[in-house]
Amino acid sequence: MTQSNLRQWTVDAFASAPFAGNPACVVEPLEAWPEAGWMQALAMENNQAETAYMCKTADPARYGLRWFTPSMEAPLCGHATLASAHILFTQIAPELTKVTFETLSGDLIVARDGAALKMDFPAQPPVQIAVPEGLGAALGVAVQEVWAGPYLVAVVKSEAEVRAAKPDLAALAGLGHEASGGPGNIAIVALADPGQAHAVVSRFFAPGSGIPEDPATGSLHCILAPLYAQKLGQNRIQFHQAYPGRGGDLDCEWVGSRVLLRGQAQTVIESRLCL
Repeated sequence: MTQSNLRQWTVDAFASAPFAGNPACVVEPLEAWPEAGWMQALAMENNQAETAYMCKTADPARYGLRWFTPSMEAPLCGHATLASAHILFTQIAPELTKVTFETLSGDLIVARDGAALKMDFPAQPPVQIAVPEGLGAALGVAVQEVWAGPYLVAVVKSEAEVRAAKPDLAALAGLGHEASGGPGNIAIVALADPGQAHAVVSRFFAPGSGIPEDPATGSLHCILAPLYAQKLGQNRIQFHQAYPGRGGDLDCEWVGSRVLLRGQAQTVIESRLCL
């Protein structure tokens, strides 16, 4: 199945202004799912961390949602979910105040929350493991702790170390088998410097998913939110993902088995597919 004359938008998610946060491509809602190969081919053509596809249902406030990186279908993607809801609320169905997405990770709810959007995602608390052999060398920094969930999380001493990291991506691609999402998806994280608006700073390297470094990763914060809620003794925390030259801001709240992710989004490109 092919699609022609469909609209597509590029949206900067977890960004209060254009050219920040994490860009995702969002395709106009479809009447039925295309073949997976077609969706994968378009995601490869777009060459963004994620391309999001929505499919209409009988309920105007409920859509199917799938996400594709340039190399694979993703089981969960926060920034492309935020971007998809933003397009629904601004371009497709501005009367909506809340939307439910049917996804591989279950129902995900996104609602308007002032100037931001609030996403209700499953919490994924990690477990601490021994530091895998070679991880510090691959990251180029001393690792203090390692936690495993869908991704591996390496805790380091300082925000400066997070920002300065220049990892060996080829080496990272073969590490992280302890993560349930497979190897090559590894975050580096630290407490922020005093006086910052954010409490925790991170970066996320995902060569295992075909993404050298992701600018702002909602699914990562389903791991970080419960981890740092317990470390800091507070359930709502401001996070900053420090992708060089961009950076994304996520307001995260751990609520039992769920994480509420708040962020803004900006539409930067509208295009039309000519196939």
